[in-house]
Amino acid sequence: MKFNKYNQKNLNLVQILSIGFILIILIGGLLLWLPISSSQNNYTNFIDAIFTSTSAVCVTGLTTLNTSQHWSGFGKVIIALLIEIGSLGFASFFVIFSQLLGKKITLKNKLLVQESMNTFSVENIVEDIKSILLFSFSLQLLGGIILATQLIPEYGVKQGLFNSIFHSISAFCNSGIDLFESSLINYNKNIVIIFVISLLIFIGSIGFPVILEILRNKDNKRLSIHSKLSLITTLILIVTGALLILLFEYNNELTLGKMEFEEKTLSSFFSSISLRTAGFYNINLIDMTNSSKFLVMILMFIGGSPGSTAGGLKTVTVSIIFLTLVSVVRGREDTECFGRRFTRDLIYKAFTIFFLGISLVILSTIILVYAYKEVDFLSIFFEVTAALSTAGSTLNLTPGLGNFGKIIIMILMYIGRLGPLTVILSLRKNDRNEKYKYPKGKILIG
Repeated sequence: MKFNKYNQKNLNLVQILSIGFILIILIGGLLLWLPISSSQNNYTNFIDAIFTSTSAVCVTGLTTLNTSQHWSGFGKVIIALLIEIGSLGFASFFVIFSQLLGKKITLKNKLLVQESMNTFSVENIVEDIKSILLFSFSLQLLGGIILATQLIPEYGVKQGLFNSIFHSISAFCNSGIDLFESSLINYNKNIVIIFVISLLIFIGSIGFPVILEILRNKDNKRLSIHSKLSLITTLILIVTGALLILLFEYNNELTLGKMEFEEKTLSSFFSSISLRTAGFYNINLIDMTNSSKFLVMILMFIGGSPGSTAGGLKTVTVSIIFLTLVSVVRGREDTECFGRRFTRDLIYKAFTIFFLGISLVILSTIILVYAYKEVDFLSIFFEVTAALSTAGSTLNLTPGLGNFGKIIIMILMYIGRLGPLTVILSLRKNDRNEKYKYPKGKILIG
């Protein structure tokens, strides 16, 4: 009784969400630590088990162990379940199970789901969850069936079907964890696998609010400004990223140099789609030019759209910042787009998230560069950006880090999944609204 009283009065929704993710990570880590999860039937190093659980729940894709070789079938199933729970939100599953058990869905539960899924309102939230889960599972199943036509001939029925479902889940959830030795490099010429994985990543990254709006837009109504910004920004990032990767890697003999033009184009588009949010790769990232690596870092930092399975600052956040800069240059008082203006609170939030993201990347890079002086700076910078962006693209630095480095990366993945601003709000005490304002101060800028 005392706990419930404390929980209701002292824990806000953001704090409940933050603690919930920690608990799921710990439970997943404990399960992966057990011998049953290891292919050798041995206890896994606890830090590595927690790291894998964190990466799965935060749908990042960075790993310290070879997923295919180290984990048993049970361990791989646990990883897949953690990816699902982490991407679709534990609050969503909680609400559905509560309803199946006949329990009342309280307003606080609905608000928790709203915070977890990053949706606009709690109206019809339970029906929205059902639609999202049904769509997600159906699409993952369909993706798995199509992938199975390519993988069963190679691995056999049982292993081929398992690999297909696992990679369909990992792709839609933008996780990037794979069961192959070198991601999709060996399937670089397989149009079916590359197309299916790309499509799953794309749909997962545009956000559930956008998906629901498209599914329910039967009367050809105009899309909301949020959906327009999400889709347009995503397409711009994909096309621009593909063209630049094609340019930077066109003559690189270690990546695209030896390919035919059609294969170069396909690989460039897949890299632009996947490396931005998921982490699957069909050309070796380590062999990429520094220009491409830096481009991938920018794409990862931006990430997917709000309410999606992808991480990063989010496409709409970056769009708002860009539109604000355009408005300032043009001498406009308001940030405008598609005949609408945005509130100052929204603009302040976008710039705050951007500043926090940049600050975390810089601070973490400085710490790891100091702790691992023998490691290349760009590799650390890249890994830190990937962790905070929950993108999973890697230069293979993570397995070689000591426990200290792995803990830093885990913290970044956790912050990236919840969002830097969400984490800070969860640590802040509930302040009373101040009923006074200070006099205006004048300073010089620029």
